[in-house]
Amino acid sequence: MGRREETAAELRAAGKFMMDTGLAWGNAGNISARLDDSSFLITATGTFLGELGEGDFAECVLDGREPVAAGPKPSKEVPMHQAVYDLRPDVGAVLHASPFYSTLFACADIPLPSGLFVETMYYLEHVERVRYAHPGSLDLGEAVREKAKQANVLLLEHHGVLVYDTSIKEARMALQTLEMACRMVIESGSAGVRLKELPDPVRQDFLERSGYRPRRRWDR
Repeated sequence: MGRREETAAELRAAGKFMMDTGLAWGNAGNISARLDDSSFLITATGTFLGELGEGDFAECVLDGREPVAAGPKPSKEVPMHQAVYDLRPDVGAVLHASPFYSTLFACADIPLPSGLFVETMYYLEHVERVRYAHPGSLDLGEAVREKAKQANVLLLEHHGVLVYDTSIKEARMALQTLEMACRMVIESGSAGVRLKELPDPVRQDFLERSGYRPRRRWDR
């Protein structure tokens, strides 16, 4: 199995996981993964993430919107995926979706704490907001480009979320952690439960010494 086939298989599994766990719905959302230094594979326009087939992907190059070969039309959200891959050579996968609780945060002005539990410290150290721009527009691509180096999780205002990481697996875990954290904040508020964050020194010590991976150095 070649690189393209392996990547497509991983993306199909990720799409099904997202649909099965409520991280995606309908035909909303699009996902991609880097193939090499100059190209990436992205879901085709109008695809259903829970039932991706072998022909539901388009290969795109980083220096243009057009696919590298004839075939399915790539998602119109190529500009924001492209912006991330262009600025972040460490990123291997980009997931765009509209999970209920995360999208609620994207449509509201609610702070998202990162010090709730281990996974939020690990995956949600920095979460940035991206100003609204129409889906698929070059303007949205530029808005993402403005924030791509500052975080691995972006709340797209009045749209959804964009999560990216070194691999499809890591990006998927970050997306699931984001949705869990957003759900905890909303449901605890409704239940009158006051969440308590770990102190900042504890969070910093965890990020420096946890041993999961070297701490990211954000461009802020």
